[in-house]
Amino acid sequence: MPTAPTYPGVYIEELPSGVRTITGVSTSVTAFLGSFTKGKLNTPIQSFSIADLERNFGPLVTSSEVGYAIRQFFLNGGKEAWVVRVASGTPAAAAIAMLDAVTAGNAALLAVAASEGVWGNRVQIDVDHDTSMAGQFNLVAREVDGSGRTVASETYRNLSLVPAAPNFAPAVVNSSSSLVRLTNLATSPTARVAETGTMTSTALTDAAANGLAGTKTLQVVVNGTNVGNTFTLGPTRHETASRLASLLQALIQGTDPSLRNVRVTTEPSTPTTKNLRVTGGANGSDLITFGGTLAADIKLDVVNVQAYSLGGTASAAQAVPPGPPAGQQQGNDGGPANGAALLGDAVARTGIYALDAVDIFNILCAPDTMSLADNEAAAFIPQAETYCESRRAFFILDVPQQAATRDTVQEIKDWLDGNAGFRHKNAALYFPRPNIPDPANGFRDRLVPSSGTIAGLYARTDAERGVWKAPAGTEAVLRGVRSLETTLTDDQNGTLNPLAINNLRTFPVYGTVCWGARTLVGADQQASEWKYIPIRRTALFIEESLFRGTKWAVFEPNDEPLWAQLRLNVGTFMHGLFRQGAFAGTTPRDAYFVKCDSDTTTQTDRNLGVVNILVGFAPLKPAEFVIIQIQQIAGKIET
Repeated sequence: MPTAPTYPGVYIEELPSGVRTITGVSTSVTAFLGSFTKGKLNTPIQSFSIADLERNFGPLVTSSEVGYAIRQFFLNGGKEAWVVRVASGTPAAAAIAMLDAVTAGNAALLAVAASEGVWGNRVQIDVDHDTSMAGQFNLVAREVDGSGRTVASETYRNLSLVPAAPNFAPAVVNSSSSLVRLTNLATSPTARVAETGTMTSTALTDAAANGLAGTKTLQVVVNGTNVGNTFTLGPTRHETASRLASLLQALIQGTDPSLRNVRVTTEPSTPTTKNLRVTGGANGSDLITFGGTLAADIKLDVVNVQAYSLGGTASAAQAVPPGPPAGQQQGNDGGPANGAALLGDAVARTGIYALDAVDIFNILCAPDTMSLADNEAAAFIPQAETYCESRRAFFILDVPQQAATRDTVQEIKDWLDGNAGFRHKNAALYFPRPNIPDPANGFRDRLVPSSGTIAGLYARTDAERGVWKAPAGTEAVLRGVRSLETTLTDDQNGTLNPLAINNLRTFPVYGTVCWGARTLVGADQQASEWKYIPIRRTALFIEESLFRGTKWAVFEPNDEPLWAQLRLNVGTFMHGLFRQGAFAGTTPRDAYFVKCDSDTTTQTDRNLGVVNILVGFAPLKPAEFVIIQIQQIAGKIET
């Protein structure tokens, strides 16, 4: 602000330069829609690697096309993806009500898997009371695989069921857990979640543990069945109850592979005594009991309650406290992503409209379109193209294959002829489908949608050459592709290219490459100005960059100073692209122009609060046909 001089001296004022740098937006952030076995439904989640994908959405499964597509995306150069899980039917999250240790038969907490799906049935929760404060409890949530191996584990200590407490269990767990969500069901301020596991009914002193001399036998029984052989503890003295627990754990885990997750711990009963507590098993609902002389000596024969298994069923053999009340629910994946699930609802922000929550994405892939019936694809594809146009994004279309395969030249031509309404300037189609080695099926060949592979190629080309470079040519190698479903000849390529069907080809030395760069309005007969993918994507890039980079001008005085600033800032951005080789032309005047003055913004526009900026650019068109002319030189005629 202007300085008000009040004393003789020198005053410094900082004046604005008028330069507001316009930064180019991303060009290859890709959104994927499809079916997964894990992950919150209709919620975009950002992934930067295959590890991120599996952490959020579970391992690769053969029933999901989108999982293969995203792996191909990252393999071919993709860096950032927004992934939306969708499902048909009635997906459900596994749940179980955990018991109140104070009031028998009452529920204290409802534990629900963090997302819908059968995966939640494998989530186990262990609870113990080994805390420094009365009434508190510790909670361990773990996810196990089909063989009982722990794949994820979370530990929360000193939790309380007092809502006002800073360690209130639902507040602490729900804010950080990726496995479970808790809801308080307790009706008493003194409620406490019941412990899990098999407990000794009599507490041990260290002296008593050390006094277990001689050979003692222990038999492990899981759900009423003897597991392994009876083993002996041996004559060695054990010094403390904690040392005894460690030895028992090692012996039990070595009895049978299904017992690798069994844990034997000690829990203080009094300042000088401890209870032994056994938890774990192949499944969260496994009931572990013990027999033999050691079990009798240390009273390891009273059943308390097994680990809570979300979606599991309480064992009828439970004694104290009784089995959980109503609140158990099996997890359900729902059905595969059909057309309605992919499209979703704009008001509820489901399906494709879940991407409304994403600030920016540049490419959209819906690989599960390959599994759709033709009528479902006909309902989804035009809507996806329209949505992409509204978001200044580009749609890579996958051809539906449920009703019939489209893996021959004639089949793909007939399909596109019958669906001419799918032609859109913000979409492209690739043919044929690639074969990749399937890690979920012994690395046998599997036909997959092309969209994920091509989106990764877009990202790699953008990073190496720029969005104005066609993602095609001998350097556009398709990584991870073992073969193509159809091997095209030059003549077949020549019949598809004029129809705007981009071909994937295999050449000696170069391997499998992308050999086309036309949008779906790139058919020769249409003569569209948006014929080529790089031109369309460059325009989308410029539009989105200027849209975001000129927002500062809103509500500024609409006169020549503002127009001059806009010309300067937009012109600087366009000149930067020119210097990178984004436009045709040898001089800036030939390559682009920026106009914002009284000619573009009339007095009527100013009265309406409108400022108009006219930006033009000379696009770089790919050299799609290289023609080499060869001529013989006639011998010199002597005269």
